[in-house]
This record gives sequence, structure tokens and C-alpha cells, in this order.
Amino acid sequence: MLGEVATPRIDITQLPPEAAALIARLQQQIQAQAREIAWRDAKLEKVNFELARLKRWKFGAKTEAMTAQQRALFQDTMAEDEASLRARLAALQADLPQAPKTPKAAPRKPRRQKLPEHLERVEHRHEPEDTNCPNAECGRPMKRIGEDVSEKLDIIPAKFFVHRHIYGKWVCKCCQLMRQEPAEPDVVDGGIPASGLVAHTMISRFVDHLPYYRQEPINARSGVHTPRSTLATWGGAGGAKLEPLFELQRRFVLSCRVLHADETPVPLLEPGAGKTRKAYVWAWARSHHDPHPGVIYEFCLGRGAQYPLAFLGGNGPPCPEPGWSGTLITDQYAGYNAVLDAKVYPQRRSALCAAHARRYFEELSRGGSSASAVASEAMHRWARIYHAEGAFAEMDHDDRRRARQQLSKPLWDEFEVWLKLQRAQVLDGSKIAQAIDYSLGAWKALTLHLDDGAVAIDNNHIERQIKPWKLGAKNWLFVGSELAGRRAAVVMSLVQSAKLNGLDPWAYLRDVLARIHSHPSHRLGELLPHRWRPE
Repeated sequence: MLGEVATPRIDITQLPPEAAALIARLQQQIQAQAREIAWRDAKLEKVNFELARLKRWKFGAKTEAMTAQQRALFQDTMAEDEASLRARLAALQADLPQAPKTPKAAPRKPRRQKLPEHLERVEHRHEPEDTNCPNAECGRPMKRIGEDVSEKLDIIPAKFFVHRHIYGKWVCKCCQLMRQEPAEPDVVDGGIPASGLVAHTMISRFVDHLPYYRQEPINARSGVHTPRSTLATWGGAGGAKLEPLFELQRRFVLSCRVLHADETPVPLLEPGAGKTRKAYVWAWARSHHDPHPGVIYEFCLGRGAQYPLAFLGGNGPPCPEPGWSGTLITDQYAGYNAVLDAKVYPQRRSALCAAHARRYFEELSRGGSSASAVASEAMHRWARIYHAEGAFAEMDHDDRRRARQQLSKPLWDEFEVWLKLQRAQVLDGSKIAQAIDYSLGAWKALTLHLDDGAVAIDNNHIERQIKPWKLGAKNWLFVGSELAGRRAAVVMSLVQSAKLNGLDPWAYLRDVLARIHSHPSHRLGELLPHRWRPE
């Protein structure tokens, strides 16, 4: 037993009663002191772990005196300075007399990536003015035998242009009738922006994370005055046009039997109080292994269980649609417990994120205590599991399930036995005990993917889909209103799904905004990112 010490065996019955009682009391005191020492050791290990983590936060690369953005700017400046110095050095060396050089092996040059074929090529021909032989004794015309081609990458900043729609008027003087084509519908009724400009404004805000007050001076450099209030009007009108498509995207995501779910806080402005409050964006994505990816965001005022309950449906007769059924991949946040209650929703299963379980051991493996040795061994076992999982990435669901049963399941079984053995040897309340308990307590949900090839091993897929919101919050600073948050969720759901399907988000959004007015309502699903085809 932990906390006990070995004592010499004494036949107390052969001793006087007073001596026997004294020895018994001493043994009890020794055992109590041993337990006290063991408890203090566990407490000391926990404090040392917290101190080591605090030092990493304070002195680690991510929290140096410069922020990540500052370090990026510093690296950009260094690159500019290096290029400038190299150019100046080359100019100075060009004026020096050429000295004989000893031949040496040419240094290996980094392989430059070929410029994309789809880019427009503007050709510049460079030919000698005189193509006759420069030798005075010859002077005959020279023959062209080939050419060398050098490509330079260039850019033209955003170019504004004007569409002129001319509607001819035709009249019959006899019948006193006039005929003219009806005006094309606009994204902004009575406004001047075409669908391409509205799409550019929305992409700049929701993909490139440029607030309207920063877009205004960018447009001004091209001689176009677009006040931020005007840009906001365009963005709001475009978001309203996309709402029917957003609802279809929500149904498409819910049609998948395997879902990823996560949530993240975003600041919401409270104008009356003059400060911000915490709102949440809930993200739902189709399985990482699904051939037709898609994601949907919901902007909510809280983090309670009522939000996933409302999204997944099936709360009773008032619900207009049947509830979703399948496997939900989450972390261990208690807000998902209500939607995964087996008594209420027997058609749903819970799968937990293996990456969350692994992170507990990852933090502990950086220390120098006895717990770090156990955590390091656990990290080696996690690495073997993930290495095997990486080999199944391109398989279909059935082949992946069979491969997991054959290769991954023995690793998980061995890992479980090892964790139980280590748990019997570590102290209760220690950090390593908490890490082991987290994994063993959720073992069934952690290993659910072994029996279903459509289920991913972790929830990293949805965490990647949440990153645009975190980047946006650093630039927007806050969401201006609840309506603005919902509108942002509409736009970002569609453009992020377009990116998941390998589409250019601006080309997709421009085409959708131009076609959604006249597209038949019963065929609106053709404009969803996974089905969209440009006209």
C-alpha cells in the first residue's frame, strides 16, 4: 500500500502489555507520518508542475517581449533589409575589377516553385536591333536558333471598373406601346455595387478579417470613396440574400451521421453599458472523413445546453424536424451531456477527442519529475497510435474500420492495460493521476472510432474551423450586435465551406450573389458549396 513502511516483525504477545501498547502506538505514528509525507510529496509535485508551466508561459517563445504579430513584422523587416543590403553589395561589386577566381563547385540552389499556369502571361520581347553579324568581314544576316525565357511575378492592386447597363427603349407609334427590358435585380436595391464588389467587401471582412474602417482607406487608394457605413450596408444586404442558402447548408450538415462540435467565445458589444460581454459561436462540421465537407456556425448569447439541443432538434412534438441521429465528436464539456443522454436519445452516440486526452500527458512530459517519465512513455504510445491512424487517411470507411481493428486496436488495448498499471502506482490527486483518470474514465468514447470508419480519432477538424473566428476577433475586436453576429455566422458558414471544398471564396460568393435572385427556389441547393458549379 502507498504511504506504508516496512517494520520488523515482533511477537507482541511475548512482550509485557506496556511495551506492546507502546510499540503499537509507535507503529501507528510511523504509518501516519508516512502518509503525511506521501501527501506532501504529491502536493509538492503539483506545485512544481504549476510553477514549471508558469515559467513556460512567461519565458517561452510564444510569450516573449514581442507578440506573435510583432515577431512576424520583425521578420518581414529583416527580409527587406537583407534584400536591400544584397542589392547594394551587388552594385558595389559591379564597379570593382574582376579578379581571377578559382573554379569551385556550384552551390546548391533552393528549388523555386513554378509559377501557376493559370496566371496571365504578358510577354516582353527582347531582340537585338541589328541581327546582322557584327564581324566587319562578314555582315551576313544571323539565324535565330532559340530563346531563353525568364518569368517575373507582378501584381496589379484591386482594380475598380464600372458596368454600364444600357436598356434600349422601343416604341410602336401606331399602338402607342413602348417595350424595354426590365432592370436586372441588384444585391443592394437601388445601390451602385455589383455582386463582385459586394463579394469583395464581405470576403475582405470575413475571410481576410479586415474591418470596414480599414477597407475604406484601401479603396480610397484607387480613387473610390466608400465610407465604412456604406461598406457595412453592402455587407448587411449581402448577408440577408444568403440566409436561405444558410438554412439549406444547415440541413446538409445535419444530414451527416457523424458530426464534429465545438464552441468558442467572442466579445459582443453592449452599447448601453459601453463594454463587451461574452457571446459564443457554436461550430458544427461534417465528419473529417466525409467526401463532401461542410461546416455551419451558430452565433448564440450563451454556452448552455439549450443551444445544442435546439440545433440538433428532436426535443418533442413542437419540433418541426426529426432530431439528428448519429455520432457526435466533442470534448468533455458538460453542455453536450443533454444532447447525448442515452435514455432520451438512444440513436445518438458520443465520441471523445483523443487529442484532448493526449494534451494532459504532453504538458506533464516537459517536467523533470517522476511523473514526466510516465507522461513521456504515454506520449510514445500516443505517437504509435497516431502514426497508425495517419496510414488510414485515404481509405474509405469500411477499409479504415478493418485497418483500425487489425492495427490500432491492439495498440489501444495495450495502452489501456499500461495506464491501469501506472494508475495503481501513482499518488491520488497528482497531475499524472488526473491525466490517467481522464483517459480511463472516457475509454469507451475515446475508442469508439475503432468500430466506425467514418468517425475521426479526434476533434482537431472542428478546431481548425474555429480558428477564423479567433483571428477575426483579434481584428474586429468585438461583434457589434447580436444581429451582426448571426449575419457573420451566415457568411462565414458558406465561405468556410467553400474553402473546405477547394473553391475560391470570392469567385463562389460573387457568382452566388449574382444568381440567387433569379435561381429557382426548388433548385437553390445547387448553389451550396459542395454542389456549386460556375456558369
